[in-house]
Amino acid sequence: MTLPTSAIDHPWGAPPSARYDELARPFRAVFARIREGAVARDLAHQLPHEEIGWLREAGFARLRLPVERGGADASLVELFALLTELGAADTNVVNALRAHFGFTEDVLLAPESPWRTHWLERLAAGELVGSGFSETGDAKVGAFSTRLRATPRGLRLDGRKFYTTGSLFADWINAVADDDEGQPTMISVPRQAAGVQVLDDWDGFGQALTASGTATFEDVAIDPLWVNPSKQRFPYASPYFQTVHLASLAGIARASSDDLAQRVRERDRSYSHGNAARVSDDPQILQVVGRGRSAAYGASAIVLQAAGALQRAHDAHLDGALPDEARAAAAAASHVEVDQAVSVVTRLVLDASTELFDALGASATLRTHGLDRYWRNARTISSHNPRVYRERQVGAFAVNGTPPPTFYRVGRS
Repeated sequence: MTLPTSAIDHPWGAPPSARYDELARPFRAVFARIREGAVARDLAHQLPHEEIGWLREAGFARLRLPVERGGADASLVELFALLTELGAADTNVVNALRAHFGFTEDVLLAPESPWRTHWLERLAAGELVGSGFSETGDAKVGAFSTRLRATPRGLRLDGRKFYTTGSLFADWINAVADDDEGQPTMISVPRQAAGVQVLDDWDGFGQALTASGTATFEDVAIDPLWVNPSKQRFPYASPYFQTVHLASLAGIARASSDDLAQRVRERDRSYSHGNAARVSDDPQILQVVGRGRSAAYGASAIVLQAAGALQRAHDAHLDGALPDEARAAAAAASHVEVDQAVSVVTRLVLDASTELFDALGASATLRTHGLDRYWRNARTISSHNPRVYRERQVGAFAVNGTPPPTFYRVGRS
């Protein structure tokens, strides 16, 4: 007996909320269009400007905003389920929007202020925000060579950033710089402002279309309203940004398992030493397909579990009746849960994106098929915030009760 495909298509588990399918419906057609061109974009190094424009038009960037601001008031679990679906279409697009969603979280959790009102209005208008945090060069850990200076002409920004993910697609760059007192300060800079230049010079073998290149700021005039009055990001920022990567990885696993199943289904050449006349009936090949699909199921489930921990940290932060200790405990728990997720999801997806070739012939390695992009993208994503440290942090918590660090910095010691 063959079950109707419509009854069991993509059984990744129950949706994360009763309204999820309704919430996702307007975006799924866009995701499908994005996926159709993913291989061609990868081969031609074509940045997804148009594709991100489709998402902007559909209101995807406003998901977390309240309904009265044109958003969907999506929960974090709903958001990360949607990012997983988008990741199955193209993880470059997910990472290009990673900074935008993080900045949105900063705004939503900020106390009432002119800064918060200003940025809620801009986000509601559909404006996008890219990243300008990481630096290369001689900057020390915890310090930035980029400077925000008070001058007789007003505030001025000078410096150079790397990994400016998403900024070429954005209206604003959310950057960080040391002020005159040496304190890190977050500033949102118009990408088209005089003195701002963004280059697509990221040369990694994966995630090549995220525009994660270099941004330079030369005597850029800064409006005080662009300066975040807080010196801290939202309390679950580190695990939040890592969970975006996990959603990308889960999306890769889903897409690669779909591709593999389709190619095995359609394959009409078999080996003389195989186990069946048709590859689609070969039990060893079916085992490879099943292992890849199971990896996608496991990765997707773990992402939703991690997103639930972020939601609890969010809710605790906004609950004025909770003592500070309880809010801090919820934030710390989100760090631990995401750290526990990183190693497992990474291993599942890296293995699955390698083993898919065991079920196919040598022709599957042709660049025009684009199957190699799954491993390349997964390996590149997994190299951010290395998993070896996450495993150590989980062990330190389990044995000694040591909480993971709240924020991560890179630089010279």
